[in-house]
Amino acid sequence: MSNANLEQLTAAQKASAEVMTSLMRTAFEGMQKMAELNMAATRDFFNTSVANANTLMSVKDVNDMSKVNQNLAKPNFDKVMGYSRNVYELMAEMQKEVASIMESQYGQFAKNASTAIDKTKTAAPGGDVFAAAMKSMLDATNSAYNNMTSMAKQLSDIAESNIQAASTATSKAVGAATKSAAKK
Repeated sequence: MSNANLEQLTAAQKASAEVMTSLMRTAFEGMQKMAELNMAATRDFFNTSVANANTLMSVKDVNDMSKVNQNLAKPNFDKVMGYSRNVYELMAEMQKEVASIMESQYGQFAKNASTAIDKTKTAAPGGDVFAAAMKSMLDATNSAYNNMTSMAKQLSDIAESNIQAASTATSKAVGAATKSAAKK
């Protein structure tokens, strides 16, 4: 193996290691953010539970007990939707970071493959036929990659609009329930 080939192999291995490091860093940071989000939600749940227990212990008569029970029985949709929205945003952010890393890596791969194909054309007799076949395969790969990227973006957009629709519907339902409870 020539020095040029060893240098290319070393450079390729180094680039792969850098990509893996970037992906692992993104995954680790995402897990850390998710742990922080879950810890905050757990803390909030605990504080709400303690406050509810204190409210129940302070009840003096039966009428107050029924009012307190009605208030405690109402689920807090805002908190649930906020948590869901935060989880979705975290996952979308991680997906974008991973896609960005993969896109830059794929771009470098396509550039290197194109350069290698161009060198193959003149390297040996019949190289132009081989280069044409490889070029066709690279074009098909580029097309497939572009389609996959487009589909991933569409799925992300659909998920985002679903979260927004659910938030809107929940807000309207909570508003209606609050108005209904206020009339009683």
